[in-house]
Amino acid sequence: MTTDLIGASLPRPDALGKVNGSARYPGDLVRPGMLHASVVFAHRPHARIEAIDTSAALAYPGVVAVLTAADVPHNAFGLIDADQPVLCGDVVRFEGDKVALVVAESKRAAAAAARLVAVEYTDLPVVSDPRAAMAAAAPLVHAGRSSNVLAHVPIRKGDIAQGFAQADLILEGEYSTSWQEHAFLQPEAGIAYVEDERLVIETAGQWLHEDRRQIAAMLELPVEQVIVRYAAIGGAFGGREDLSIQHVLALAAWKLRRPVALVWSREESMIGHHKRHPITVRCRWGALSDGRIVAVEAEVIGDGGAYASTSQEVIKVAALFASGCYEVPNIHVDGYAVYTNNIPSGAFRGFGAPQAHFASEIMISRIAHALGLDPLDVRRTNIYREGSIEPTQHPLPPGVSALPVLERCISEARERLGYGQPQTNPIPHLRRGIGIACGIKNIGYSFGYPEQSTATVELSGGASIESAVVRVGAAEVGQGSHLILRQIAAEELSLPFAAITMICDDSSEAPNAGSASASRLTLMAGRAVHDAAQAALERWRDEERPARATVQYRPPATTELDAVTTAGRPNYAYGYVAQAVEVEVNTLTGQIQVLSVISVHDVGKAINRQQVEGQIEGCVAQALGYALLEHFQMRDGRILTPHFSTYLLPTTLDMPTNIIPVIMELADPNGPYGARGMAEMPLVTLAPAIANAVHAATGVWLSAQPMIPERVLAALGAAGAG
Repeated sequence: MTTDLIGASLPRPDALGKVNGSARYPGDLVRPGMLHASVVFAHRPHARIEAIDTSAALAYPGVVAVLTAADVPHNAFGLIDADQPVLCGDVVRFEGDKVALVVAESKRAAAAAARLVAVEYTDLPVVSDPRAAMAAAAPLVHAGRSSNVLAHVPIRKGDIAQGFAQADLILEGEYSTSWQEHAFLQPEAGIAYVEDERLVIETAGQWLHEDRRQIAAMLELPVEQVIVRYAAIGGAFGGREDLSIQHVLALAAWKLRRPVALVWSREESMIGHHKRHPITVRCRWGALSDGRIVAVEAEVIGDGGAYASTSQEVIKVAALFASGCYEVPNIHVDGYAVYTNNIPSGAFRGFGAPQAHFASEIMISRIAHALGLDPLDVRRTNIYREGSIEPTQHPLPPGVSALPVLERCISEARERLGYGQPQTNPIPHLRRGIGIACGIKNIGYSFGYPEQSTATVELSGGASIESAVVRVGAAEVGQGSHLILRQIAAEELSLPFAAITMICDDSSEAPNAGSASASRLTLMAGRAVHDAAQAALERWRDEERPARATVQYRPPATTELDAVTTAGRPNYAYGYVAQAVEVEVNTLTGQIQVLSVISVHDVGKAINRQQVEGQIEGCVAQALGYALLEHFQMRDGRILTPHFSTYLLPTTLDMPTNIIPVIMELADPNGPYGARGMAEMPLVTLAPAIANAVHAATGVWLSAQPMIPERVLAALGAAGAG
């Protein structure tokens, strides 16, 4: 028997509360009588702390404590490398470093007293350019290191010299991308308190158990003594992977043994959490006259900012995709993640793939035009197929659908946009063009990182199963994961949707499902719930009542790259995307208006079609901002765009009239019912698709993102195409 829930567009159970205001976000948890905390930020990019005077702040009415580095049991944290101090005691390395934490009886008192904390600094040399930071003589961001290079990722395949020797065309390019602010609706907020000698933090994040691990390590407590609970989460996009306020909240509550609240303003959020990596790609591509790409050489430099965060993993992804979704016999790529005194860079939807594809998808289009070939035919010639060999010298994981996705995108573009037909506009300075780009993005953790998801299913009833409780520590950051997991459980157990209870938001109650990142929860947590439901059913049939089963799902193993050969198996699954974009370019103002977007995705199986379409539409909006508008700027380690008045986000009026999601279902061998993740995919290729459309409209190539009007006008002027 089946409940026919897979593929059904069931409504979100949390939708009503989010619309009528009854949903409780972390900022809604603040109660009367709680203490309030305020962070003292460094507001300088690099300096030695000579002295901290807290006397005036402590004397301010209502202040209970001023915590400094001396109050932190283990003053270091980080997702991968614990290189970031909770509170700085000797050196600050970027403007958003935390120097002290003021705790008071009211929010107003805490903020006022924070301004009274006097810090004496001696400024140190500021390293703000990542390429300059790599020089042997550059000042070190972290004293004691041999250089500012956090990670070097070499990837070698074939013989690059031989590849270029046989090429009929060699083309060079340099591409740059910028920071991006996550701009989630709900700034960082939370509360913390001690209950029965256990520390409880209620906040928003992306990985309950990782937050708990880092907080426990900081306070030198057993992990079982720390409980992390998530309230409703108002967006994340990777911006909640790193600790922002959770650890300082925990510190204050544990030290003072009173409930403490902290709610950041938007300005504090802008300076206080990491951004997308700015990445520069310098590359050479070699091709034969028939369009076959025979060599790709690239240098990929990512600005990691002041602390490691996930930079080494992001640069691995960017280096891996420097040749796009194309099988190239000869590859020579060097990826570098570099420390600077800029704001830290970390996880953001796409995780290095958008930056790499901005370069690779423009390069392959340029090669086609230089050879007098159709860019789509050149893509078809080189694109990954089943059994293709990755840059790391191993076959791609099964389920390669890059070509079918591209072909579907082409056919949709011809039918809906008139792709291939002349694009005309009666107004001479408004020029229209259509561009297509295709891409690849890994699903799940990579390069040997231990990947798993664990779920528990408990069945109850009399003669037959009447209800089930599903425990899985998967964060619901707005993407609909709890709905998807509930649908999977109901389908597998042949129960009504309403008979499934989900417990997902408490680290002491729900097993570790891993992070809400890397487009992994549908595949990973979904497979764990699917398998746990099957195991619980077997126990029920064996007369175990109630029946309970816990299953840890592990996908096919990945590996680190060999230190000598750089060979390895980097990922167990990929998602594939192709997008067609119609733009209108105003050659007088340089403004690019996106008129239509067709976004084609192989999702394996759409567990909830409406949720998939919503993810495509929302991600296209975020990708459009990244491509055209969102220009986060820094100079000499100083943030120049700390407000939404200067950091421009797209509005409804910036959105294309038509966003057309196209869902393909070519089953993934690992996912539940064949499903694979897709939430990051629309961000991978939209910027290069727009750049290709701009070229179709104007004949000029853009090489810097965001493609703001000034850059468009400069390109038009340089080409004499205005």
